[in-house]
Amino acid sequence: MADKRDYYEVLGVGKDASDDEIKKAYRKLARQYHPDVNKASDAEAKFKEVKEAYDVLSDGQQRARYDQYGHIDPNQGMGGFGSGGGDFGGLGDIFDMFFGGGGGRRDPNAPQRGGDLQYTMTIEFKEAVFGKETDITIPRTETCDTCFGSGAKPGTKPETCSVCRGSGQQEFVQNTPLGQMRNRRPCSNCSGTGKIIKEKCGTCGGNGKVKRQRKIHVRIPAGVDDGAQMRLSGEGESGTRGGPAGDLYIVFRVKSHDFFVREGDDIMCEVPLTFAQAALGDEIEIPTLTEKVKLRIPAGTQTGTYFRLKGKGVPRLRGTGTGDQHVQVIVVTPSKLSDEQKDLLRQFASYDGEETHEQEQSFFDRVKRAFRGD
Repeated sequence: MADKRDYYEVLGVGKDASDDEIKKAYRKLARQYHPDVNKASDAEAKFKEVKEAYDVLSDGQQRARYDQYGHIDPNQGMGGFGSGGGDFGGLGDIFDMFFGGGGGRRDPNAPQRGGDLQYTMTIEFKEAVFGKETDITIPRTETCDTCFGSGAKPGTKPETCSVCRGSGQQEFVQNTPLGQMRNRRPCSNCSGTGKIIKEKCGTCGGNGKVKRQRKIHVRIPAGVDDGAQMRLSGEGESGTRGGPAGDLYIVFRVKSHDFFVREGDDIMCEVPLTFAQAALGDEIEIPTLTEKVKLRIPAGTQTGTYFRLKGKGVPRLRGTGTGDQHVQVIVVTPSKLSDEQKDLLRQFASYDGEETHEQEQSFFDRVKRAFRGD
């Protein structure tokens, strides 16, 4: 047992921790490492380690012996303070404890929280920027209106299981070289529910729940981005035996825009300029998310230059104000010129002291000659 970590260290609490502090630490770690939630390769081993520590420290007598003897307890030979069978079930075990299961052992009659749902919503670029209100329809399980969730035919009620007497579990004792090992398993007679339904509800077939299409009104906040997630509390699957409903998580997928590109709360766009506009300067019209605005282009503007339109970006989802719009100008070289335009460009080049390809070998010709060694 020398390789085992200290139980207090496992739970991250001090040796003077109260029962409530120990339980709170266990709940946090159990949610973090439960194999149904955490898919890491070592999650199951860590979960078992956390549960074993909690099983010992949450029991007054076992904790006292552990504080005195550590992992080797003389009253249990070499058995130590193991988890007593390694029963850790599914994610429902954790919810059972949170909503009345008590100590992590599954109480089949305790309220259970409903499952969470996820819905992917695709929206337009500007809908993400400015927000939107819409209705969505999702399939989910709800409590049966005929039997009110009992699963029994109206006028009847479920009976307590005679095998497990309502506990939902059967205890098995196994003799091993290290002594007797006690293990709990779901009752085979009632499938762990603790109840037997002899006459099942005709609507839900004894399940207590039915599948329905539910319409939900959604208010999309202004400024949501692609991949953002919104939680609607209580809009998930209905709970069992009075347990709370789960939540609905909406994941947004935002369509791209033909002109605008979003970067955080800022908007980026490219605007073409003619050579004359870049050289002489101009005032051009720029589309924004809400309107068209005038932008002054200084003379001598180079291609790739950025201009900022303050406050013309996306409303900040968390906080106040809006981002900016950044305009990058691209000088476009014409691909087709008339003879008159060519003459004008030649005159311009001669005034500037430049040589045209008709007066001097082209740059590419000079490169070829250099490769030939001329």
